[in-house]
Amino acid sequence: MSGLLFVSLSGIRADTLDAAQEFTAALADRGVPVSLLVSPRLKHGYRLLDDPDTVRWLRHRRSGADAIVLHGYDQAPTKSRRAEFAVVGAHEARLRLAAADRVMETAGLRTRLFAAPRWTSSQGALKALPQAGFRVNLGFTGWDDLVTGEFTRARVLGFGDGFRTDAWWCRMVAAGTGLTARRGGIVRLSVAAKHLRGETPARSTLLAAVDHGLDQGLTPTTYRALAGVRSLGTRGAA
Repeated sequence: MSGLLFVSLSGIRADTLDAAQEFTAALADRGVPVSLLVSPRLKHGYRLLDDPDTVRWLRHRRSGADAIVLHGYDQAPTKSRRAEFAVVGAHEARLRLAAADRVMETAGLRTRLFAAPRWTSSQGALKALPQAGFRVNLGFTGWDDLVTGEFTRARVLGFGDGFRTDAWWCRMVAAGTGLTARRGGIVRLSVAAKHLRGETPARSTLLAAVDHGLDQGLTPTTYRALAGVRSLGTRGAA
């Protein structure tokens, strides 16, 4: 079986929607669907339900080949200044997941896929996720099948949401993608929409990495299809 290519996009809101649309269009020209990481709330008072243009676009994208992934609730850091779900107990995680799930259902974007902000879920969050009906937890080094308990190793590379954006990191993303693609492994690329405004290094690096992965025979897919790759086990770790 050939390797797989996942591309995800986070931080989608009114002021980044144009950049998100342009980037997903560039990927569509390459035949690459996108996993869209959606947060019901973001800092500076953003509320998904108050952003009808973004909600309509997300619904339209999911009606095609793209996937919707819940990306936390409000992304507020905890008392220890860690990412939202990084150190929470199971009770608090259940409360946040329930609140987020209600918003996503109201928006017509309910999903059973979860990726914590900065890709880090605590043991409490991992306990709460299946209780809340989620089937997959996407982490930094791989993903948990919350139904079978299986863990698939495949590291995320990208820009924003805890990743750097400077020149040396661009080279690391390119090198890591190339190495995994040549081995026929699983390439997971991610970018925050704010880093896609204009011809940024993040945008050009991501598109070049996608092109290289496709040239190496990787099959583009989304996290919606994870049930179909369980047999890969830990192959292709970056």
